Amino acid sequence: MRLFRTLLPAALVAGLIATPALADPPRDAERAFRERVEGRSMPLPKIERRVMPMLPGADYLGPELNGRTYRLKFMKDGRVIWVDVDAATGRVKRRSD
Repeated sequence: MRLFRTLLPAALVAGLIATPALADPPRDAERAFRERVEGRSMPLPKIERRVMPMLPGADYLGPELNGRTYRLKFMKDGRVIWVDVDAATGRVKRRSD
């Protein structure tokens, strides 16, 4: 009985510590994968192949997913260039220069 009284509080504390991990929102990669599988967005490599030729000589630094928009980051001549692309259609929405 004494062992039970010791282990029960420890089990409850361990359960409370692990609970916040279950409440985390889906990460960008998980959300992007789910939307692509469900047919709501284009695959990122296909979008990258469309956009990269628009910026010759620029270094591609990577993507971000903001809602239903991919934001691709480039560097050219010491300047950062952002290209916002609709994830569903692959259409360029905006480009910062």
